[in-house]
Amino acid sequence: MSTPPTAAEPAARPGTPHGPDIAKVRAAVRGGTLAYFVDQFDIYLPIVVLAPATAYFQAANLSASTTALLASLVFASTLIGRPLGAVIFGHFADTVGRKRTTLVAVGGFGAITLLTACLPGHETIGMWSVGILIALRFVDGIFLGGEYTTAVPLAMEWSPKHKRGLYASIITSTSPAAYAVIAAITLLMLQLLPSAGLHSAYVQWGWRVPFLVGALLAAVLFRYYLKQVHEPPTELTGEKHKLPLVRLLVKYPRALGQVFVLMTGTWLATNMEAAVTPAQLKAHLELSSKQVTLTMLVINAAAALSYPLFGMLSQRIGRRRFYIGYGFSMVVLGAGSYTLLMASNGGFGAALGFGVLIGVFTVGTFGPIAAYLTERFPASIRSTGYGVGYSLALIAPAFYQFYLQQFDGFMPAHLAPGVLIVLAGLLISLGGFLGPETKDVDMADDSTIPKLS
Repeated sequence: MSTPPTAAEPAARPGTPHGPDIAKVRAAVRGGTLAYFVDQFDIYLPIVVLAPATAYFQAANLSASTTALLASLVFASTLIGRPLGAVIFGHFADTVGRKRTTLVAVGGFGAITLLTACLPGHETIGMWSVGILIALRFVDGIFLGGEYTTAVPLAMEWSPKHKRGLYASIITSTSPAAYAVIAAITLLMLQLLPSAGLHSAYVQWGWRVPFLVGALLAAVLFRYYLKQVHEPPTELTGEKHKLPLVRLLVKYPRALGQVFVLMTGTWLATNMEAAVTPAQLKAHLELSSKQVTLTMLVINAAAALSYPLFGMLSQRIGRRRFYIGYGFSMVVLGAGSYTLLMASNGGFGAALGFGVLIGVFTVGTFGPIAAYLTERFPASIRSTGYGVGYSLALIAPAFYQFYLQQFDGFMPAHLAPGVLIVLAGLLISLGGFLGPETKDVDMADDSTIPKLS
């Protein structure tokens, strides 16, 4: 006599590839992919788009160090806002529902991005211009922190166990892909519009176009979730708790601490690749704005193509072994490629060549990260655990400019980022080592979390 199908069997579990809800599975994964792309498109906008338009927001007589500090604060303020958004929206995702909370977060960052596109410059309102920009990016970070805290767990809860690594990597591959798209748009704008001088077309209004594109993408994403994506079934989201953050901190501090170590390394490496590398390409290698933009496009396109490979690799060998190995690869290949590029001073051709290795071996941690973090926490606090674990570690790496300044007098400024990439790789390996294997975890099981074998 046959036994009833278990929770892991396709016929019984919504969200398996042969189950009755395959359309909902696909809608959730497509929604998570689009959401992550729009999120990352928004967060990288100021790094790429505003770099040639710094003069619009800042006084002309500022020192180079002050200009660099203010530019880093525009990016850092977004990163600092994300943990707060993860706490707020993670709470409502675990208590009210993933879909409704996602809609609020998407509507919020879409509106902020639109407001940013309308900002007046320093000539009009003085230093208030950059101050308001930093403040808006902070609020934007809150909503962005809410978006991935809700949309990604929703997609992973619908995903079948044996495909979580692949689906996670497809979702997260949109991060470098978004950077590459922004770089391509900016490259096109710089090709079409003059960008030299405060009153050039790009500096005065050209930079606004990508922000308007970001706001439009948020509107498309909002409509997609409203019409196409369904709330996961209750057996996958677990029992509702009134205070999921308290439950996370009290019952699962070790899991949160281990994720914090891994994600601190992940974000530190990300900042070196996304924010510091383009600055050094311009300052040390003396590449033009167009060459820097094209190099960053190549770096992030290479990273995007590597994510599915890393996701499938983690599905085969396990998430734990993947992160231990990838961290050491970052130490050797990621830091090595960056250092060789800067030390060789080989110009544009070398930047494109080494850029491929830099892209693959600095931010590849994100390949299976969506699967790993959702598997790491039980169902009833999954959004809170994912969001806080993913975002809390953003804060310390956000002050990368301060850390780099500590190397002044010890080594050239263009080589110091390589040291931080080494540190990032070691933290990722340590974080992977401290954690358990999770790839076979049952998303519906709210009684335990995976133990270290």
